[in-house]
Amino acid sequence: MTKGQAVTDLPPDVDRLRVLEMWLQLSLQRVTDRIAALERREAERRRGVAAAPPVPDWMIETGIGADRPRLYVHIGGCHMAGRRVRGITRAEPAGAVAEGVEACTHCRADSALGILDG
Repeated sequence: MTKGQAVTDLPPDVDRLRVLEMWLQLSLQRVTDRIAALERREAERRRGVAAAPPVPDWMIETGIGADRPRLYVHIGGCHMAGRRVRGITRAEPAGAVAEGVEACTHCRADSALGILDG
């Protein structure tokens, strides 16, 4: 090695440098495409969250069948609420509990309503 030459890990000839350049460009494009896809996914997620209806204050869970009996009263957003729930007004859960519909034992809807079990 002569004085003044830098030590490099790059190939010494143009052909191999061109191959390396192409590989780096393709790799960079893959990374750029992946970033764009993740940014699109995140933007879609944010739009979905923004467009979601608000969580109701109270929910009633119904059973299966033609008569769809009322099973449980839940506080809105209760993690134990099943799939067959609908939002209700504050007056409805108190009436439902008074009629014998069970309050969820996880979200303690009866306590939130001010109803104490006797």
